[in-house]
Order: sequence, then C-alpha cells, then structure tokens
Amino acid sequence: MTITALIMLSVFLVLLFLSVPISFALAGAVVAVLIFDPTIELGFEVIAQRMYGGLESSAIMAIPFFILAGNIMTKGGISSRLVEFANSLIGGVRGGMGYALVLASGFFAALSGSAPATVIAIGMMLYPDMVKLGYPKGRVASLLVVSGGLGPILPPSIIMIVYATMTGASVGNMFKSGMVIGLMILVVLMILVALYAKKEKWPKSDQKFSAAKFRKSFLTAIPALLLPVIILGGIYSGLVTPTESAVLAVVWSLIVSLFVYRQVSFKELGPIFISSAKSSAMILFILAASTAFSWLFAYSGTSASLVNGIISMNLSPMMFLIIVAILLLVMGIFIEGIATAVLMVPILWPIASALGIDVIHFGMVVSIANVVGTMTPPVAVSIFAAQSVTNLKPGVIVKNQMPFFLGYLAIFVLVVLVPSVSTFLIR
Repeated sequence: MTITALIMLSVFLVLLFLSVPISFALAGAVVAVLIFDPTIELGFEVIAQRMYGGLESSAIMAIPFFILAGNIMTKGGISSRLVEFANSLIGGVRGGMGYALVLASGFFAALSGSAPATVIAIGMMLYPDMVKLGYPKGRVASLLVVSGGLGPILPPSIIMIVYATMTGASVGNMFKSGMVIGLMILVVLMILVALYAKKEKWPKSDQKFSAAKFRKSFLTAIPALLLPVIILGGIYSGLVTPTESAVLAVVWSLIVSLFVYRQVSFKELGPIFISSAKSSAMILFILAASTAFSWLFAYSGTSASLVNGIISMNLSPMMFLIIVAILLLVMGIFIEGIATAVLMVPILWPIASALGIDVIHFGMVVSIANVVGTMTPPVAVSIFAAQSVTNLKPGVIVKNQMPFFLGYLAIFVLVVLVPSVSTFLIR
C-alpha cells in the first residue's frame, strides 16, 4: 500500500469513527494527503477541478429533479390515492391490508425512488389503521421497511443514476433491470405476507372486492399512475433523456398536486423546493468529494496495483462478485448506501470490467446491496424512518423484519449468482 493510500484510508476511517459526515470525511482525507504526503505535489485547484468534473454530467442533473418530483408527490396527496387503489385490489382476504401496504409501497417507490420517503408516506397512511384492526405492530413496521426498499430498485432510482454516471452504463438499461428485480422482490414480499397472515392470523378484511370501488379508485389514481409511464416510456422510447424525463416528472407532479388533487398550494412549494435543494446538495457533495477521493487513489497508483494484484490471484468472475457482494453488505452496515457506492464503484468496477463482468449485472449487485444497507443497523435509514412513524424501538423492528429481510437476501444471492436475471431484458 502506498503512503498516499495509507494516509487517505487512515484519515477517512478516523473521521468516520468520529461521526463526521461521509462527504466531509472523504474531503478531509483528500486534504490530508495534499498537506502531509511528500510524494504528492498537487495544488488544491487540481482537486477542485476534479470535484467539479465529477458533477459535470447530464445524467447527474437528473438527481435533483427526481428528488424534487418525489418531494412534491409526497406532499401532494398522491400516496393516499395509491393506498386507496391498492386497497381496492384486495378485498375479503386475510391480511388484506398487508398486501395493500406492499402494493402501495411498490407504486409509490416507483414514483419517488426513495426508501425513507416511501416508508414515511405509506406508513403515515396505513400504520394507524392497521394497528387499530389488530395487525401486529412490529410486523407492520418491518413490512414498511422492506417494502420501502423497493424505492432504490424500481425506477427511477438515484443510486442507479449515480452508478451509470461512474461506469458509463445506460441509465435506461439499469432501469429495465431494476424493474425486473423490483417485481421479483414484490412477489416474494406478497408470498411472505400470505404465509404470515395465515400463521399469525392477521385480521380478515370485511370488505369484499367491489368492481365499482376499484373503478373509482383507479380513475382517481390515474394521474399518479401515469407518472412512471411518462418517465420510463419516454426513456425507453428514446424520446427523452433521463434528465429530460426527470424534468417532465417535476412538471407532471406539479400539475397533479396543484390542479388535480389540489393538496399543495403555491405557498407550500417554497419549503418543498428548499428541502429538495438541501437533499440534492448533500448527495452532490458526496459525489464531488468521492470523485476527488477516487481520482487521488488512482493517481497515486494504488488503484492500478489493486487491479493487477486481484487479477494475478486468478479469481473467477463469480468468486470476485461474491467477495464484492459481501464487502458491500458489510460496508452498508456502517456507511450510507450512496456513499458506499460512490466510494467503492470507481475502485471495484475496473477490476470487474477486466474480469468480463457485465456492467448492468454489476450495477444491480451494487444497487441491491445499497437497499439491504438501508435495513441494517446501525446506519439503517429505513428503520429510523419507520421508527418516526410507529414510535417503536429499532430493535423491535429489526426482530420482526427478519423473515422479509431474508427474502431480500435470497433475491440478492440469486442476482449475484445468475447474471441473466439482471440482463435478460436488455439482451
């Protein structure tokens, strides 16, 4: 290991241990090298240029627009329409509201692309009523966490946009693959709901399926359901770029929230824009700092040495993927998901590419590892989001989510071991 890498990793880990935000820990490690490493003769202006260059991508521009669209939809009454629509699909079955929760989370996740936002929006709508009806509190909270995990997998997904920017992968192909795997997870969650509804005797809905109720809720939900059609249809047809589709998502969510559902006023848009700007700034600064960190890592020769060292070990592509999967899962326990991706992908992707691993397959491994990290303490943003809605202790949620969590891990193992699961739709 070079002295540069030693300084960078030491400072980075110390700052993380001191609970310094990931973006500042990355930037601090870079600054430490410039000050203390005698082998590096670079000015701060070079690092500033690299940080700026890391954001100089049209795909990156999609991130703040998708965040803004998600925040508008969260405030705009869209979640309540999706819950009503999901409820109308399930009538007269045991655990019916459990199915509705998973379906509504899937719908909302496909609109917001955020796990915590999905947990909070759907949880505020369904959790109080489900508890009143006799559903186990811990199970409902855990179901919110795992269903919210569909956010970073079903398109539009911020983590997929970030990954595509770093590797040159097609955003559209990443979204296609995410759609397939997201639907697989949705089916697994529905099966687990059926099993536990029977085993734990969850309440049975008194309301039978009603075609009239379904028709009414469907018509009401159409403006919300059209959004993924606009986003994905535009990208897949080639009519718009991912960034342009993100702008369309903002425009459509504004129209629906202001003039169709009328649950957001022009006065309320200010705080929504400010909140979106803060979230975007946080993610973009992480990207900028990680770009400088990864570039300096490569500049010092450490990345090349690492690539050559691993290739010389004659690892098979599958063995390398398994090691990467375990590494990302462990890192996800301690570091927020997007930060893990932006830190590790620039280092790991050159090795994966040299071993002949498909860029979309590798991207899905990274994306699902990111989701699993949101459910794993201590840095488990989805669990803390569920806690804010349910007031349950994190330990209770973790204990109750284990069966659903194992379902995610089963899909993750399948994606790692069977590349065609990620790539069959784009080949």
